[in-house]
Parts: sequence; structure tokens; C-alpha cells
Amino acid sequence: MGNKSFLAILILMFGVLIIGLMIGLPIYGVWQQGLRGEASLARAEQERKIEVEQARAERDAAVLRAEAIQIVGEAASQFPEYRYQEFLGSLGQALREGSVEQIIYLPTEAGVPLMRPLN
Repeated sequence: MGNKSFLAILILMFGVLIIGLMIGLPIYGVWQQGLRGEASLARAEQERKIEVEQARAERDAAVLRAEAIQIVGEAASQFPEYRYQEFLGSLGQALREGSVEQIIYLPTEAGVPLMRPLN
């Protein structure tokens, strides 16, 4: 009789386990999908915030570039020698870097090249 009652308890426990799994697994699946959805939503919100911040940074950079261009334009119009100084600075930098191999001098008068007949 002890063997039969042990077997009955074992079958009953196995049945309870099966019923518990039949009820618990679907609930667990729904809970797990909910967590995945929340994680996906949080990831999408974070990516959107990053894109918004990048757009703001690009806009701010564009505004600063426009202001710099305006300042350079004003300086060039108020001080005609500004462009000449900028050219000399760029030429000096190019010479230091070795990116200029040859310099050809062309004499000018009032910005117009002097054309002399070659003899």
C-alpha cells in the first residue's frame, strides 16, 4: 500500500506541475513580451533624443559658421588689406607644409598684370 500511495502522490505532483506550466508559461510569455516592448520603446526614445540633440548641435554650428562668415565679410569690406594678409598667411602655411613646389611672380599694377613684349 505504501508504494501505491507514493505513486499516486508522484502522479498528482506531476499533474500539478503540468497544469502549472500550462498556466504559467503563457503568462510568462506575455510578461516577457511586455518587457521587450518597454525596452524597445525606451531605446526608440533614447535614439530620438540623440537625433534631436545632434540636430540642435548642427543648427548651432551652422549659426556660428554664418556669423563667422559675416564677420570675415565685414572685415574684408572694411579693410581691403585683409584679403592680402589672409593670402600671405595661407601661402606661408603652404610653404611650411611643403605643398607649394613652385612660385611664379607676375608683376601687376593696380591688380592688372603688366604685359611687356618679350625681346
